[in-house]
Amino acid sequence: MKPIVISGPSGGGKSTVIAKAMEEYPNGFAFAISHTTRKPRPGEVNGKNYWFVTEEKFKEMIKDNEFLEYATFGGNMYGTSKKALGDVSKAGCVCILDVELQGVRSIHKCGLDAKYILIRAPSLEILAELKVTVSLIYWICSDLFLDLFAEIQIFAINKLRYQEQRLRARKTETEESLKKRMKHAEDDLNAVDAEPGLFDFVIINDDFERAYNDFIKAIEEELAELMSLKHGVKTH
Repeated sequence: MKPIVISGPSGGGKSTVIAKAMEEYPNGFAFAISHTTRKPRPGEVNGKNYWFVTEEKFKEMIKDNEFLEYATFGGNMYGTSKKALGDVSKAGCVCILDVELQGVRSIHKCGLDAKYILIRAPSLEILAELKVTVSLIYWICSDLFLDLFAEIQIFAINKLRYQEQRLRARKTETEESLKKRMKHAEDDLNAVDAEPGLFDFVIINDDFERAYNDFIKAIEEELAELMSLKHGVKTH
């Protein structure tokens, strides 16, 4: 079964989609537990949420080529070890790697045969699509169009603000780390156009049920293999 590499900005609904899939298919999915140098947050358990290690230990693992991917984010180091991926596969589960955009690029470079999925909130999606037709309709109804475009700008900006508010509500972000996360959300928007081969599927989470169904459809091959493995049926 191919591992599932999932990326997307914080506050975009990615974690909720993953959580529902794990609930619907118990014992079917498992995270490749990442290593990090950051301090545990309240309620986090070592070996369940992350492997919490010192910076010295993390750098030692880099030197020993133990990571499939690693990155520095918000002043802390994060990485997915090759062993973590293997442990999930041995357990007979579909492995989920929840990584930042930089990590997706690193995993691609390693040549891992995986399914790459981006899940994000709509944000400026409407503006991005609208740019294609701007030059065609502007001269037809310039005054009306300017009013409409202004309304759409307000809508898109509010979407980003909503995402920012969700992050602030967590009360785990400093102002600096929040700005960096919002910058990452913008990077996700740009990466789809700049690097079309980076993701196999891009899911826009403007409606949760639709986004979840799109996710399940994207991984239907892996689910079929999972079901056959659990029930002892061979697939061709």
